[in-house]
Amino acid sequence: MNSYTAPIADMRFVMEAVAGLGSIQALPGCEQASDDLVEAILEEAGKLARNVIAPLNDIGDREGSRLVDERVRTPKGFIEAYAEYVAGGWNALPFAPEHGGQGMPLLVSTAVLEMWNSASLGFALCPLLNIGAVDLLGKHGSAEQQATFLPRMITGEWTGTMNLTEPQAGSDVGAVKTRAVKEDGHYRITGQKIFITYGDHDLTPNIIHMVLARVQGAPAGTRGLSLFIVPKFLVAADGAPGARNDIRTVSLEHKLGIHASPTCVLAFGDREGAIGTLVGEENRGIEYMFTMMNNARLNVGLQGVAIAERATQQASDYARQRIQGKPVGAKADENRPILHHPDIRRMLLSMRARTEAARALAYFTAATADRARCNPDSAQAEAEQRLTDLLIPVVKAWCTDLGTAVASTGIQIHGGMGYIEETGAAQHFRDSRICAIYEGTNGIQANDLLGRKLMRDQGEAAFALLARMRQTGGATNPDLIAIRTHLDAGIEALDTATRDLIALWPVNQAEALCGAVPYLRMFGWVTAGWLMALAAAEAEAKRGEEGADRPFLDAKILTARFFAEQYLPPAASLLSAVRNGGTILRLDPERL
Repeated sequence: MNSYTAPIADMRFVMEAVAGLGSIQALPGCEQASDDLVEAILEEAGKLARNVIAPLNDIGDREGSRLVDERVRTPKGFIEAYAEYVAGGWNALPFAPEHGGQGMPLLVSTAVLEMWNSASLGFALCPLLNIGAVDLLGKHGSAEQQATFLPRMITGEWTGTMNLTEPQAGSDVGAVKTRAVKEDGHYRITGQKIFITYGDHDLTPNIIHMVLARVQGAPAGTRGLSLFIVPKFLVAADGAPGARNDIRTVSLEHKLGIHASPTCVLAFGDREGAIGTLVGEENRGIEYMFTMMNNARLNVGLQGVAIAERATQQASDYARQRIQGKPVGAKADENRPILHHPDIRRMLLSMRARTEAARALAYFTAATADRARCNPDSAQAEAEQRLTDLLIPVVKAWCTDLGTAVASTGIQIHGGMGYIEETGAAQHFRDSRICAIYEGTNGIQANDLLGRKLMRDQGEAAFALLARMRQTGGATNPDLIAIRTHLDAGIEALDTATRDLIALWPVNQAEALCGAVPYLRMFGWVTAGWLMALAAAEAEAKRGEEGADRPFLDAKILTARFFAEQYLPPAASLLSAVRNGGTILRLDPERL
């Protein structure tokens, strides 16, 4: 019941029908991602996820990581599983070939990363953070830094971390107090960082920390932050780990979920000061760190998809086995599983529809990032980048909220057994809850969508996306007509909300921000609804092909219709919440 099988057919369908894998394969630098190679990658990744990583999920939850003599010990089986992961070359999948990567499109590596996170969120967090650290160094590191660190971080021999948060500096990164003092070509780092995912572990011989700190005399706030590479073990001239740096793991947090992932409190420079090297220029650290943060935000959104898929699989398996009550229409002596109860079917379809919609949004955004990176037409690449930037906060917030909601529905399908830890359904809910919080809370994502992404171009990227939605092909059968009807209403509501917020922003920013969260939710539901409509239209087109898998394609159409009928009308109704958020400001905060 607690097993996991990668939904490869669903993944391939979304990659091709929604994200446009074919157009990605035609881009310079992506030609090697042939259909056969992509299929082989997904098949082999699915085997590793199912046979090696997924069995760790329950073990990791029960054992958790432990701190022994200031060193972290991961749960049983994690060292061996990580070694197999690295030996298979999986860590190198999305990275540039010039540093030892395999150069696969982000769309392909996103599908694989979903598998790792579905199999074990606690395990997958280590490579997830490393992906962002590699991306950061690849864009902003010096040639020497790249040569020293990237080859080993790309193979997975070493891993990277993100060090922003401090006891007094959570979402307010500008309050960081960690200090950096220049000394003989490097810097001495002193300070404390908290909530550092995989800040210490026993999977690799070295850990490369990306640390935000403030040099002497730097301006206050985020403008005065610099970024430093601070390795756990100093790196010798030949690239081998040398002496232990002055970094100490003070404690591990005791968390609601993701127990396998060590969330560390790190002390830098308790003795002589930890040695770090500057990335880029002083006082530009937050600019550089945003490269890693945006990468992580997309992948955290993917975690919402992954946990929803795992919860859906478990709930579906349980509903096929559990005998309870007599379904409507069944014979008196006929025992059938709860799968045949209408409300169970409703809940299962709601789980499946929301999961498929979230996957479509995450994959579509990954493909948009591929087009931004590889399109030789600079104007088209810029437009794709603006769309990517617009969608990332939506993916992060909408998909993670959805992941928690789907996991909660999974508990409901299990009934009382879902509230019992032994079934595993509760773990998915507990693990999912952090995703709406870390890498910028979902409220911060909503503020970012409105205040930065929407207002920087006065909605140009948003209106271009809405125009694409309106151009989607006409409906040809009753199911597609029903989908189109609800989608059109959602598009118009989102268009109106966008125009209203753009007009309100220069007049009253506080009132506009009161509508930011319902606006992001509307954006997510409508955009995902559009992508589900694309999937349904493609399924309808393929139904008549020779050898078509009619049951699979029929399910795609009906799932899209269910999504449109159940979720697009409430999405359109969010317009009232967007428009009338200012009521929040009228209530004395002391009365809350």
